[in-house]
Amino acid sequence: MKIFLATNNRHKIEEISAILQPAIPGLEITTINDYTNFPKVEEDAPTLQGNALLKAHAGYKETGLLTVADDTGLEVFYLALQPGVFSARYAGPEATYADNNTKLLQAMNGVPPRRRNARFRCAVAIVGKGIEKTAEGQIDGFIRESARGSGGFGYDPLFVPAGYDRTYAELTAEEKNIISHRARAFVQAADMLKGMLL
Repeated sequence: MKIFLATNNRHKIEEISAILQPAIPGLEITTINDYTNFPKVEEDAPTLQGNALLKAHAGYKETGLLTVADDTGLEVFYLALQPGVFSARYAGPEATYADNNTKLLQAMNGVPPRRRNARFRCAVAIVGKGIEKTAEGQIDGFIRESARGSGGFGYDPLFVPAGYDRTYAELTAEEKNIISHRARAFVQAADMLKGMLL
């Protein structure tokens, strides 16, 4: 049983594999890293779901394999749900995780704790022959005034999930993969994939 995961982000690959493979024994996951000259997909849809579908359709067209893709966004209420679909390139098209975190902290400078609410959302798309399915997961939390923790990636050092006093970056990978927005979306995706593969 083989699927194509339409990403070359090693952090995403690790997280998604850790969720899908235990749920679907024998699942083999290939990624963009397994292909040479894989075409770049312009993520220009106005929604997370739209971008996930763009990537999933491109992956299926290129590989012929049942393809899974996600798009994830951090939505900060004080910033009118920004950075949202621009989360990965918030500080510019070549932005690093540190660049994005710095820009977010600057945008939130002086904002009181009660107004620092945020949520992470993850949209997943599955595309294959005659197949187009989507799922979504989200988790509420808030943005810290400074980074904390060395795990995870992206905005993890700034985001504290609701009910916790630690950032995503302070949680173990196992803890994060139980509660995260991506975990919630991919648990649904795993159920869909079981029906398609088993």
